[in-house]
Amino acid sequence: MKHTALLAKVAVRMPGPNSILTYKVPSGSEYAPGDVVQVPLGKRKGQGIIVEIGSYDDLCPSDLAPEKIKAIDSILDAELKLGPKELELYQWMAKYYHYSLGLLVFDCLPNPVKKPRALPIVKGRSEGATFVFHPEQEEIIQALLPKVGAGYEKIFIHGVTGSGKTVIYFELIKKCLELGKSVLLLVPEINLTPQLTDFFCSNLGEFPFFVYHSAITNSAKYQIRKHLKDNSTPAMVLGVRSSVFLPVQNLGLVIVDEEHDTSFKQSDRCPYNGRDVAIKKAQLHQCLVLLGSATPSLENFYAFKKQLPTNYYKMLKRAQGAFPEVQFLDARGLKFNDPAWPFTPDALRLISEAVEKKEQVLVFINRLGFANYIQCSSCGHKWTDPNTGVNLRYFKKKNILSSAHSDYQIPLPEMCPKCGNMDLFQSGFGTEKAQEVLLKHFSHFRVERFDREEITTFKKMKSRLDNFQEHAIDILVGTQMLAKGHNFKRVNRVVVLGIDSQLNFPDFRAMERTYQLLSQVIGRAGRYSRHSEVMVQTYSVDNPLFDHIKTHAFDAFYKDELSIREMVQLPPFFKLAALFVSARLRDRVISAALELKDFLEKFPGIILLGPAPVMIEKKAGQFTWEILIKAQEVNSLHGALHAVANRDCPTGITVKIDVDPYFTS
Repeated sequence: MKHTALLAKVAVRMPGPNSILTYKVPSGSEYAPGDVVQVPLGKRKGQGIIVEIGSYDDLCPSDLAPEKIKAIDSILDAELKLGPKELELYQWMAKYYHYSLGLLVFDCLPNPVKKPRALPIVKGRSEGATFVFHPEQEEIIQALLPKVGAGYEKIFIHGVTGSGKTVIYFELIKKCLELGKSVLLLVPEINLTPQLTDFFCSNLGEFPFFVYHSAITNSAKYQIRKHLKDNSTPAMVLGVRSSVFLPVQNLGLVIVDEEHDTSFKQSDRCPYNGRDVAIKKAQLHQCLVLLGSATPSLENFYAFKKQLPTNYYKMLKRAQGAFPEVQFLDARGLKFNDPAWPFTPDALRLISEAVEKKEQVLVFINRLGFANYIQCSSCGHKWTDPNTGVNLRYFKKKNILSSAHSDYQIPLPEMCPKCGNMDLFQSGFGTEKAQEVLLKHFSHFRVERFDREEITTFKKMKSRLDNFQEHAIDILVGTQMLAKGHNFKRVNRVVVLGIDSQLNFPDFRAMERTYQLLSQVIGRAGRYSRHSEVMVQTYSVDNPLFDHIKTHAFDAFYKDELSIREMVQLPPFFKLAALFVSARLRDRVISAALELKDFLEKFPGIILLGPAPVMIEKKAGQFTWEILIKAQEVNSLHGALHAVANRDCPTGITVKIDVDPYFTS
């Protein structure tokens, strides 16, 4: 019997290898690939994306009787329809990251909005600015301007902190908009958007400007997406990782600032890297993609040096100001009972002198709270999170012990539940402790915090940054939220505490991350001054890494690190993937992980490490073990991962695939 009706392949919003299902296209309807649809899924209604439409002969599976094929119900939301390039990008991601296409798309789309509010279009406030460039900037700008609008090409700008990368971005963006094409600028974190918004809106002229991040409402996200999909008018989009999925029409330039930053890597759901997705997006749109960083990721540094050396540009001088003088202070002599702890006398002197000169100071501690944990002085009991086994942190302002890895928290106990002792002591420190010590020593100084506990909304974040810029704050104590991208005119002194926890983190990228983080923090000092100082307190003052940082010897550090990576067969010389096996029972996880390793042993060209428990083995009621897969050839790695993705898991066992993982145990 000849079937004349059409069939559709629909990527359904469900996990697993069998998530692309076949449906009938209702006669007389006008469905197309990219449509977001509602479909019957067993006894319930499901959602999906049409990926292909064709005849019965082309699309009907051989094991499926035509009469059993159900019809698509309806279009879920016409405004969410994916364009051809959008759909192709999602399909590439689903294949590369071995993730359900339907789940991926719905993870990234805004929710449908029945009655969206009108979207206010922000435009630039000036006719466009002109800047005076230093020779390095001028040379790079002249080399790159002809590449805007000339097709796909990948460029890297390695510019030290304060070298003026943003001004180069501006010139390229201006050229792109003048050519009638749109721009997408990605930054790693939301707190970088206010300063960049002010800069571009003040200088670009009257082009539409959109900011896209987690702090805007779902309705605003929906409206921004709709506007960009329906309009080819040249516009600029500034956003975080998720903005890479916006349907920007007539895209002419993609920029990824701070490309090394771990915030571009999503940790939950599909663990994609927004930087790499942005590169693929530029390739699909055949436009220029520019990666920028003061501290390039080792993978991109190596790739450009080896494969695209003429597309790798360096700026070694600051646009204004000089590099700070960096001192590493030995913290091993500090006493926990000293009122100044965790600060050394030299650090307090540096802070005092700076504020007395009407300068501002940044104090960097990449750790929240008042103390790392509370312990009984008699029996040694520590309060831990029952969900993870990890010590609870003490937050003095809220008077609670709180977990860093779950929602668990309790009031500060008055006595030990094991022995009844009331003498409880605090160990370690965080931003809250540092702020208290500074306020006690310098009661007339204005000391504020900039961390996730203190800054809970976008409005608070912008207000705190504005207050600091306006010199309503003398000393700002913060986490890595402060480390990147900010341009503080009066900051000539920076103090860094607690860097050893970053340095000693059990991960092969620990040295690279510490170098990047410290270089970024140091880069906040002295942007408009000929003399600035940074003091870093450490218990590892003899670590060779610090010599590289002190002398700004980027090439020497990366040469050393690359030689180690090559020797131990790690990225960028080998491709890497992590498999996370989880279940509610520990014995089942271990058994399933061992079975998975046995399954993988038959694949050629891969090296297996593990299985082993992840750093926090139990989380949210699930135990997790990890298997690392290394391969010199990318096809060998993905061949094995494809088999894992299509393998049936035992009931109650989940396996998550993370390609190019940023963190390993």
